[in-house]
Amino acid sequence: MAMNLRLRPDEEVALREESARSGLSQQEILRQALDQRLGLGAHSRQTKYPDGIIPPEEPPRYVEPQLTLAPGESVLDLIDREDRF
Repeated sequence: MAMNLRLRPDEEVALREESARSGLSQQEILRQALDQRLGLGAHSRQTKYPDGIIPPEEPPRYVEPQLTLAPGESVLDLIDREDRF
């Protein structure tokens, strides 16, 4: 759907600057903002934060440990071994 959007002057400047900073088109920035606001599709999951981090698609999950350390043994004991290399 095509539409006209009237922005305040400060919104126009901010959108133009974000487009130049991110390398995304102004149209793509607005689409991503709309998708995120409405919780729609893949665009909301692929939105990048300013530092380039993409949020995970799933929350973290618990993983059962695969190794049990002997009493008095630490992870450092496993890392600092002569036979490692």
